[in-house]
Amino acid sequence: MLSLMIPSPDPSWASFQLGPFTIHSYALCILAGIVAAVLITDARLRRRGVAAWVVLDIALWAVPLGIVFARFYHVFTHVGDYFYAGANLWNAFAIWDGGNAIYGALIGGALGAYIGSRRAGLRFWAFADALAPALLVAQAIGRLGNWFNQELFGVPTTLPWGLSISTTAPMFPDGLPEGTLFHPLFLYEMIWNLCGAAVIVLLERRFGLGWGRTLAVYLIWYGLGRSALEAIRIDPTSDAPLGIPANIWASFAVVAVGVLILVIQSLRHHEPEPSPYLPGRDPSQSHDSPERTAPARAPRTRAGTPANAPKLP
Repeated sequence: MLSLMIPSPDPSWASFQLGPFTIHSYALCILAGIVAAVLITDARLRRRGVAAWVVLDIALWAVPLGIVFARFYHVFTHVGDYFYAGANLWNAFAIWDGGNAIYGALIGGALGAYIGSRRAGLRFWAFADALAPALLVAQAIGRLGNWFNQELFGVPTTLPWGLSISTTAPMFPDGLPEGTLFHPLFLYEMIWNLCGAAVIVLLERRFGLGWGRTLAVYLIWYGLGRSALEAIRIDPTSDAPLGIPANIWASFAVVAVGVLILVIQSLRHHEPEPSPYLPGRDPSQSHDSPERTAPARAPRTRAGTPANAPKLP
């Protein structure tokens, strides 16, 4: 059988020195994903008539809150990894070591996007729909960071595309021999996310969507895929109420929210989506525009004289 074994990078690839600074590959992958999401969302918003780079004003709120909530979610669903006798509590803030949960990022990012959208004069649903496929692309790029950190892998496999993990890696399971191959969950999720981005674009072209329904498709697609992948994940995962990992519970909740949004918005809105701007915030409808500031002309008679002109004695 042809072997397509996926090697893990040398641990030295996880970080490198740039002068006095330590640059982490994981962080670079996250930043690359953010840049891709900004560029894609900006292009999609421009096609809806939104001014160029308004997305940056929203990203200034969404990105920091997304990162903070992503770390909080991870730490508080992995309490035993960070809070124990003799633990270095500063490790709870070491985002460069991995452990930035997408579900926490969605909560914080949604809050930041709502605040940023309101300040920028955009409707939240319009922005969220523009962002939806871009999020999947960003998540796919970010998953490369898990490869550099030798994390996010599944149960052992004999499939030819198994992932090799160094026995010295912190996530390598105890009791397994060197040379054991694992399901490359990071790669599975990358493929799933990129396929999802394409599906969303195709559904938009076919059905129009809008009104938050594009976001709903994103939530359903990602939640279903993530729940399946979490079921075969064996490296340390979140705490497991009722024996089910917290990330699977969260995936079910995300799917439920997506279905709820899709149903409610489909029932409430049958009309085409209006301008992505909030009422009164669309620059094209500004009171300073020529159409609104030009004086009204008086009606003219057949001879060309204004009908309300004073008659000469």
